Amino acid sequence: MIPRLHQRMHTPHDPLEVALGRPLSPNEGLTEHTIVAHWTGLDYFTPDDEHKSWTSFEWAEHIEEALLEHPFAASPDDDRRAILHLDVRLHPDDRELTGPEWAEVAHRLTWATGIEIPGKESGCRWIAVQAQPGRLDLIANLIHLDGAWHAPPADILRRLADQARRMEQDLSLIPARPTTQPTASGQLASVLTQLADEQTGPLATVRGLVEHTAYRIARQPGAAGTATAHRLELIARRLHAIQQDLDATAAHLAQRRAVAAPAAARRTAHRSL
Repeated sequence: MIPRLHQRMHTPHDPLEVALGRPLSPNEGLTEHTIVAHWTGLDYFTPDDEHKSWTSFEWAEHIEEALLEHPFAASPDDDRRAILHLDVRLHPDDRELTGPEWAEVAHRLTWATGIEIPGKESGCRWIAVQAQPGRLDLIANLIHLDGAWHAPPADILRRLADQARRMEQDLSLIPARPTTQPTASGQLASVLTQLADEQTGPLATVRGLVEHTAYRIARQPGAAGTATAHRLELIARRLHAIQQDLDATAAHLAQRRAVAAPAAARRTAHRSL
């Protein structure tokens, strides 16, 4: 099980599209088979279970709502990118998890990152999306219902990795093991992964600056500023698409490396006989 933390966003729309693997729809309802878990306060927020028939657009609006209700809430460094997105992926040969098992994975990830505290119903809004084979996406708004900002722990990546190792044991999953012998394909995959990295990659830095500029320009009066902000948002989306393409290419190279490794081991064993 491999966890991955994406760069924070201003809205949940793009992360939800990534999680679903398709554009959002105002007509397509997402059932509990797709939204496998959510913040505990949602059942009190919608007592008639109306959320069980919400469309993907409505889910995005629900997650985004705290941003609109608390327009001055921001991180200590005045960052309004409150949408946190992370995903976990299983080994290709892992068994298929059940709905309750995916829900358990989601809750344990929120506990590991502090997004949800057991017994607290007024924290962050979040949903867990299981729409693609062997993958779970967690999307959360870091602004609490009372307007307070949730600061993720500084060691969030280590916590996610530690929790992933524990879940591999508890759910009898194939553990993720680091590769030991670098190859040309592996080295190239590593380079592409660094370029596409949502936290420290150069494209993430550029995209973050573009998104921040668009946000600042959008707050300026006048139609010209709105049009410019929109163009910048489109540029940011193209950069995000490039990051995804690089990430997919890196995964393809890594898969080729994994396939080649057993063959090389067999050749070595044959020569030793």
